[in-house]
Amino acid sequence: MSTAIRPGGETPHDFLQIDALLDDEERLIRDTVREFVGDRILPNVADWFEEGTLPKELAKEMGALGLFGMHLDGYGCAGTNAVSYGLACTELEAGDSGIRSFVSVQGSLAMYPIWAFGSEEQKQRWLPGMAAGDIVGCFGLTEADAGSDPSSMKTRARRDGSDWILDGTKMWITNGGIADVAVVWAQTDGGIRGFIVPTDTPGFSANNIHHKLSLRASITSELVFDGVRLPDDAVLPNVAGLKGPLACLNEARFGILFGAVGAGRASYESALAYAKDRIQFGRPIASFQLTQRKLTEMMVKVNQSMLLSVHLGRKHDDGTLTSEQISFGKMENVRSALEVAREARSILGANGITLEYPVIRHMNNLESVITYEGTNEVHTLVLGQAITGIPAFN
Repeated sequence: MSTAIRPGGETPHDFLQIDALLDDEERLIRDTVREFVGDRILPNVADWFEEGTLPKELAKEMGALGLFGMHLDGYGCAGTNAVSYGLACTELEAGDSGIRSFVSVQGSLAMYPIWAFGSEEQKQRWLPGMAAGDIVGCFGLTEADAGSDPSSMKTRARRDGSDWILDGTKMWITNGGIADVAVVWAQTDGGIRGFIVPTDTPGFSANNIHHKLSLRASITSELVFDGVRLPDDAVLPNVAGLKGPLACLNEARFGILFGAVGAGRASYESALAYAKDRIQFGRPIASFQLTQRKLTEMMVKVNQSMLLSVHLGRKHDDGTLTSEQISFGKMENVRSALEVAREARSILGANGITLEYPVIRHMNNLESVITYEGTNEVHTLVLGQAITGIPAFN
């Protein structure tokens, strides 16, 4: 068989040579994370997915690599640029969406609000341990009846002398069952506020959600607060209202728009390798016109998504990235990755539904990713408002 000419060089996914847009440090960080995923995640993730578990000890390994809060400055954080953080998310999600979710939740949803809105005492108490992976965090915003409309949350914190009493429930919380601390958003008489809640506080409990068919290599939980008493210094002092949690979600969505490229890329690469090896009618199925069209469409989507990600990453680094542009990236890149995974599954045929190949795992995971951190529909309406000036929802 002749060797294909690959304009991207060594790897079939970099057709447009997007690598040339990265600097040496960005490539080094990407390659380091890629090696970690290859050595530590890929040999094990199919079993974790099948068993519905994720080893908590991964936290210290990731902390040692500087992956937690890596785009934040100080307090033991690596202080990289946004593009480097995004590239790390790409490589982590090429392993599994659950692995990238672990890092996103820890850094962007649990550490970021403490870093951005916390007191100096709160930062010193929590961030170094979280950066090292000694402390695992989670983010409590979503409720069973308040997903896309977080302003309707029913979890409430009320004053009792100098303390706060927290009551309510949060749902679909990544890392909840293994977390040491939760950043929880609740209604108060002064509006929505954020609270730092150690998970060993009396009245706190976490119930893991089972029977999932997506994000199985990830711990997802319900958090319950039954008269949880917190000191006054548990509240994040420097933010009130929904702008606090929404700022955190923007940070997480930025990681997702890069991460989805990894899931799509891994699915495409698996399909390409399979198509070149799979013989039917005396020839590899990669020689068939319909298969080549599928592979071409997948390659184009992966390259377009990475170009978009790097562009938005540069805008993040120069301070010009808007929340609407993040919605653009999250919506389009996740949608594209899901389309790639579904097409890759079709190329693998019956083999595509087994965990011997990564495709069905990525496809199932992306069904969650297209829903969380803002559904595809909500991001569509965000963009609709941006271009028309007319909101389609409250």
